[in-house]
Amino acid sequence: MTGSAATPPRSADCSRCLALCCVGPSFAASADFAVDKPAHTPCRHLRPDDGCGIHDRLRARGFPGCAVFDCFGAGQQVVQVTFGGAGARVPAMFDALEVLRPLHEVLALLDEAARSPVGADAVDLRGRVEEMVARPAAALGDLDVGAVHREAGALFDDLVAAAHAGRPGADLRGADLLGADLRRRDLRSARLRGALLVGADLRRVDLDRAELLGADLRGADVRGARLAGALLLTAPQLEAARGDAATTVPGHLARPAHWS
Repeated sequence: MTGSAATPPRSADCSRCLALCCVGPSFAASADFAVDKPAHTPCRHLRPDDGCGIHDRLRARGFPGCAVFDCFGAGQQVVQVTFGGAGARVPAMFDALEVLRPLHEVLALLDEAARSPVGADAVDLRGRVEEMVARPAAALGDLDVGAVHREAGALFDDLVAAAHAGRPGADLRGADLLGADLRRRDLRSARLRGALLVGADLRRVDLDRAELLGADLRGADVRGARLAGALLLTAPQLEAARGDAATTVPGHLARPAHWS
């Protein structure tokens, strides 16, 4: 384990959680999940030891949504910190996870921002959010997650503006690019915040300094794409895409195992 109890790593450590994400959320049978599951009901593949019985073949069994999901460390924060290392799940844990998971995602993005020209502001906001996620369970309901997202969003705007200074790219924020062939588009320094890129063809596309905050990359073909310099990209986005050994990724993110 790295980091203090109040500031866990920004990635899931399922061994220190109680399978909260396999019990709390509901999901409907779809391309992401093979079956329906009601909220607060254990997944049919959850083992008695809280491990996943099909973890090594989630995609093959029709659960790519599970393979892509990342709580950014919120699960172990809930169990080990908010509930003091509890040995059994209680309903209040699911409420806590709903608050802490989006805040932990913000923290992961602020870690990147802290290494940018807006680093001082990112470090300040990160400190305040870390104080929020360390609060007791009874205080979590009072947190204004929306306000945190708005403040972080403005800071990320400043990060992108600094990165694009002198060479702005295409503004495709929120664009519907479902299944689009983008191989001939110049997407360097493009703003793709919230863009729908499901199934898009991005093979060998240079995405240097392209903003990908919240972009939906499910099934996007990024084989050979240059993602190393992309801005505000997260691990779940990479996991959702289809890459290969030629795809470059940011140094702070791991290459998805399924790309091989």
